[in-house]
Amino acid sequence: MSSKVVGVGTLKEGSYIIIDGEPCKIVSLEKSKPGKHGAAKARIVAIGLFDGVKRSIIKPVDAKIEVPVVNKRVGQVISLRPLMIMDLENPEIFFETEMPEDQELAAKLKEGVQVEYWDILGRKKIVRVKSTG
Repeated sequence: MSSKVVGVGTLKEGSYIIIDGEPCKIVSLEKSKPGKHGAAKARIVAIGLFDGVKRSIIKPVDAKIEVPVVNKRVGQVISLRPLMIMDLENPEIFFETEMPEDQELAAKLKEGVQVEYWDILGRKKIVRVKSTG
């Protein structure tokens, strides 16, 4: 499990956090002022990177939260059914992954195409096509 702990107050829209064990991208972040009886709070709305589910949490700004380490890698499509990728930096690494939900991206995938994929918490996701082999 590759993650680190950061302060809630350091988060920004567009950064990544882990909510309920799921890596998510922050789409909305509002910080309230400290009240008479408590600390400032952050209201965070994020979308799951793998499941697309919207999640929201409220935490004190001075609390700690887990953020995933996003390992950006380059691979090559070896086969489409099942979708197999070979890592270009370490050719011994082959893995099977899900077809991207983005139809435009999925349509560009064919054998020999180079892709950028993210390895997050041991799960892999194709994010874009780098070259069309």
